[in-house]
Amino acid sequence: MTKKRSKSFEWAKSIMIAIVLAFIIRTFFFTPIVVDGESMSPTLQEDDRMIVTKISKPQRFDIVVFQAPDGRDYIKRVIGLPGDRIEYKNDVLYINGKAYNEPYLEEYKKKIIDGTLTESFTLKETAVGSYTVPKDSLFVMGDNRKYSKDSRDIGAIPMEKVIGTTNVVYYPIKEIKIVNN
Repeated sequence: MTKKRSKSFEWAKSIMIAIVLAFIIRTFFFTPIVVDGESMSPTLQEDDRMIVTKISKPQRFDIVVFQAPDGRDYIKRVIGLPGDRIEYKNDVLYINGKAYNEPYLEEYKKKIIDGTLTESFTLKETAVGSYTVPKDSLFVMGDNRKYSKDSRDIGAIPMEKVIGTTNVVYYPIKEIKIVNN
């Protein structure tokens, strides 16, 4: 009877350790997310499942997940870092006066027959309302610029609202990929 009880205890201990490890990993390192909506199309599709890394600091053009003012989790691309001046002119991104290429938008821009993908604006004209991205905040935009609710509408995203970065799509199986910036 003691041998059977010892084996049961070992199994229970192993299961508890696995549960604790899973909790720690999900809470502090990685978590899954499901893409909801078309704001990151064509880069990401609705219902794509991704892994969010909570340990990396967001860099320019990274895809981040954050808690929006409405309490929902949003997934967008980092365009501006603290102190940056952001401007769009004739469908070209300017950061601190320098033009930047956005290769992740090329496929989508080719499909636009009339007009531009990103309407011209300065940071001051957006919900951010200042000339630069505020300290400890990010300016984010969806890749589907015409149909994205992003920093132009909701303002700069405080760093404490950022859940993490993501670039790995793990489902659907036929769409497994690493999204490049």
